[in-house]
Amino acid sequence: MEIIAGIAVLAALFCIRAVALHVRRGTVACSVRTGERGWQSGVARYAGGELHWVPFLGLRLRPRHAIARRGLIVSRRRPLDEGEGPEGYWMVEAGPIALAMSEDALTGFLAWLESAPPSAHLDPA
Repeated sequence: MEIIAGIAVLAALFCIRAVALHVRRGTVACSVRTGERGWQSGVARYAGGELHWVPFLGLRLRPRHAIARRGLIVSRRRPLDEGEGPEGYWMVEAGPIALAMSEDALTGFLAWLESAPPSAHLDPA
């Protein structure tokens, strides 16, 4: 009985965490791929000059990846092929990381990049 209660508590915590991730203002569903690993589902949120990515699975609400806008260059973007990832998502390659997001989220991401001050695209000294 204690095991069932423990599992129920963990399930409730994961549900509360998922709701907390989704209700935050300015968050979008976004998957991340680094290197040869597969896509990891999560939530992206804009925080000043960074894009913070938090995975769906996990205990912490802190971002696992913080992608700085300064010096960020999108090297490629394309729709994901069938079976490659979520249907209707676009893949954006930016340095060593690839993001997969909906077309609406992609539009917001590109607008966020373009809204940076002119000096933001210079490499940090």
